[in-house]
Amino acid sequence: MFENCVISAMNIKHLALVLVFLTNCAVAQVKYTVTKSTISFTIKNLGINTEGTISGLQGNIQFDPANLGSSSIQASVDVNTINTDNDMRDNHIKSDEYFNVAKFPQITIKSVALKHKSGNNYTGQFSLTIKDKTQVVDVPFSYIASGSTASFTGTFKIKRTDFGIGGSSMVMANDVIITIDVETSK
Repeated sequence: MFENCVISAMNIKHLALVLVFLTNCAVAQVKYTVTKSTISFTIKNLGINTEGTISGLQGNIQFDPANLGSSSIQASVDVNTINTDNDMRDNHIKSDEYFNVAKFPQITIKSVALKHKSGNNYTGQFSLTIKDKTQVVDVPFSYIASGSTASFTGTFKIKRTDFGIGGSSMVMANDVIITIDVETSK
């Protein structure tokens, strides 16, 4: 009879631990809804910075700074929204030679690993897919929470030729600097 009480007490302890673990996991999954976003890029063309934006960010952000292992960030943008304030250039870079928006209308990014650096600063490894080509890129970003809102801001660099954008060129740089600024609510 005493053995049954010990086993039952052990089972209750295990059940309690499992419930505490599951509760902590459920609380750790803070889902954010994107309320506003700005994605801008800069590339040198003929030695002059050419800038533009891409809009329409759709995201699935589950981020908890205390539990980065279970956090994830996924987002996509519609390449048809690319805007460099020059309609002729915009139409050209939507063509097959550059983004080929008819065949590849989305750019996607998905977190692989997230790490805390210091204060509000983090870094993430993300799978970035452009034109059906995927590269892992490092993205340093800041996360600032205030009440029921939070912002994620980061800047990173890619090589356009890694994604088959624009081919080789003596007048257009290979490096593209991308800045993402996302405002969210819980």
